[in-house]
Amino acid sequence: METTKIDYTPRDFKSDQQVRWCPGCGDYALVNSLQKVMAELGVSPHDTAVISGIGCSSRLPYYISSYGFHTIHGRGAAVASGVKVANPALTVWQITGDGDCLAIGGNHFIHSIRRNVDINILLFNNQIYGLTKGQYSPTTLKGRITKSSPYGTIEEPFRPAELTFGARGNFFGRLLDVDLKNAQQVMLAAAKHKGASVIECLVNCVIFNHGAHDALGDKATRPDKTIFLEHGKPMIFGVNNDKGLILENGRLKAVKIGENGVSENDILIHDAETPNPTLHWELAMMQGPDMPIALGIIRDVPAETYNDAMDAQIAAVKAKSKIKCFDDLVDSLEQWEI
Repeated sequence: METTKIDYTPRDFKSDQQVRWCPGCGDYALVNSLQKVMAELGVSPHDTAVISGIGCSSRLPYYISSYGFHTIHGRGAAVASGVKVANPALTVWQITGDGDCLAIGGNHFIHSIRRNVDINILLFNNQIYGLTKGQYSPTTLKGRITKSSPYGTIEEPFRPAELTFGARGNFFGRLLDVDLKNAQQVMLAAAKHKGASVIECLVNCVIFNHGAHDALGDKATRPDKTIFLEHGKPMIFGVNNDKGLILENGRLKAVKIGENGVSENDILIHDAETPNPTLHWELAMMQGPDMPIALGIIRDVPAETYNDAMDAQIAAVKAKSKIKCFDDLVDSLEQWEI
């Protein structure tokens, strides 16, 4: 039987609901990017499911024309895992925020990664609780004054990359809300990865944490403040593409090409597919002012998914079992006549 390929457009994935976020919120850019990625993937709306928890970002399922579920606080990963395991044919996206995902939902987050359930997790990180009006979140920078820390937070923030790698994650990417073209590239790679994929989405909350990512978002400073990583390509960045990353004494170091005898041949080539996470961790943890913030696909390693492991186990048990049908099951039980 021949099947006809349908060319989808972003409009096919736009629902009839009015998008309701604060004007200027970074979430607008990400929902538009996601709709474009869904169209490019070519997976039909009825083969797509978008699952969320609670928070500003978690409103997103309303704006996608697909199956969707706006669940309860912190439980998006649990529901998304259940959806994927119950119906492996679905492409499942989990939309979550830094509070929903890393506070009340932290346990579900790390275990969905550990199990390697084939879901795509978009973690919107604005470093604040936006929906509940500006309390500090698990990613709020230490010392930041918020509604719930009037004298500044005294807690060290979570780094989503650390949690992902600690849970033995095989895909980690990072994107910036205003960098639409590169954001779509990262989302597309996550969707094509088999297994749990985590994308930290750096988004701006214009009301309660405006400017949290300004140094990265400004077009004038972005090339010097960030590096977009692509597998198999040199780790080069800068306005003039004249900066790069090298290893010195086992640690990453930012250098200028042409100075101190450094040539382009000395610049590291990004290997996102190496199973060893050591350099991936170093790249994900870079921060200014001396080092650029890593964007793009930092880690993309193939591994057995939870779905495949479960299917293989069921097949192995069935092959050895003498019970092939319901009658066999009944006959195998203890029986007596009255």
